[in-house]
Amino acid sequence: MIRSALSLPALYLVLSTACVLGQSPVSAPEKTIVLHAAHLLDVEHGSLVSPGEVLVRGSKIAEAGASVTHPAGAEVLDLGGATLMPGLIDAHVHLFLHPGAEDLQTVQESVPWRTILAEQAAKDDLMAGYTAERDMGTEGAGSADTAVREAIDQGLIPGPRMRMSGNAISILGGHEDAMHYNPAAHVPSNADYANNATELVETIRRQLKEGADFIKIYETGKDHLRDGKFSTPYQYTEEELAVAVKETARQGTRVGVHCTGEPGALYAAKAGVASIDHADYLSDETMRIMKEKQIYAVPTFSIVEYFGKHADPSVGDWDDSMQKFHAEQFKRQLAAGVPMAVGSDVGPFPHGTQARELELMVQFGMSPADVLKADLIHGARLLDWEGQIGELKSGYFADAIAVQGNPLENISVVKSVSFVMKNGIVYKK
Repeated sequence: MIRSALSLPALYLVLSTACVLGQSPVSAPEKTIVLHAAHLLDVEHGSLVSPGEVLVRGSKIAEAGASVTHPAGAEVLDLGGATLMPGLIDAHVHLFLHPGAEDLQTVQESVPWRTILAEQAAKDDLMAGYTAERDMGTEGAGSADTAVREAIDQGLIPGPRMRMSGNAISILGGHEDAMHYNPAAHVPSNADYANNATELVETIRRQLKEGADFIKIYETGKDHLRDGKFSTPYQYTEEELAVAVKETARQGTRVGVHCTGEPGALYAAKAGVASIDHADYLSDETMRIMKEKQIYAVPTFSIVEYFGKHADPSVGDWDDSMQKFHAEQFKRQLAAGVPMAVGSDVGPFPHGTQARELELMVQFGMSPADVLKADLIHGARLLDWEGQIGELKSGYFADAIAVQGNPLENISVVKSVSFVMKNGIVYKK
């Protein structure tokens, strides 16, 4: 029999001290807030509910609709003529990158410094209305993203809900390796090396041990567009990717791939990855498999536009042929029923400005309603938060934003967010 080491007076002293320090064993009452606005976005049905109200208890939504219960003592936040909608989701971000030479950030900036910048990036994204994100690689900062995620989750710093991958995985001499440097300088890769299936499993296990939520793999390398024909070398075979997918599934997570074209995209789709990010070109067979398996394409148009408009002036005017090609292929993908999620690749361009991605997806062929579903409903599924975020419904986390106008008529209103709540906490109003 195990006896308590504390006498009753000593136990009373411990409990009393905990109460003084704000650590009472009795939970404090949950804060109750009523959000009221002219409209509320019904993402699933692509319509507005007018007026719109959300009852928030603690970190969760208790009710949502045209009217909700107004409990005694509840704080009422009247957002006037705004439209309430779920917090935005970005399925492809880089918190550890900022505008400038990507490769030199790894060489010139320490990981502690880059972590501080990542914290600022997370805040900027949250203030822009992004309440959930998937970080697709720290670009040489390893598992430092785990610390940022934990600091956000513990309320130490403001930021979105995060799914983190650590470094991406690539082959020796592959995408994001330190090419064209003096070999004697031993400049490190921005990715973790894995050259075969065995090394993939070893690297995946290490990354998950270090705190990764999912695994990012570079499946293709440098892209080429000549005479309207797109090409890019693949990095892993279908069999190697299948091993990676099986290993992540064993541990309850998934793989997202950087993949711009064929045959890498077909290998990734057959292996059963969760998403094919960039997806500049997909064959008919790849699109068929993606529709069948519900593998998301994440187009990332905004990064191409930004690089083009901010290219070195010495190279002349921006040649937008790659963006035009991608837009044409995007229309083919939509017609084929490829499921879409929204990811901007923000980091190389300023954090907090990535809502441009939704504008471009509408410009290139999707309706605002479908883009919002891709961002919010598909984004929640891709980040493994389905049924918890992405809609304003009872039982979901209280992640809500407000915009001035109707996003179903003018998607651009999501670029100017006037109110941000995440987890029941108001960050901007």
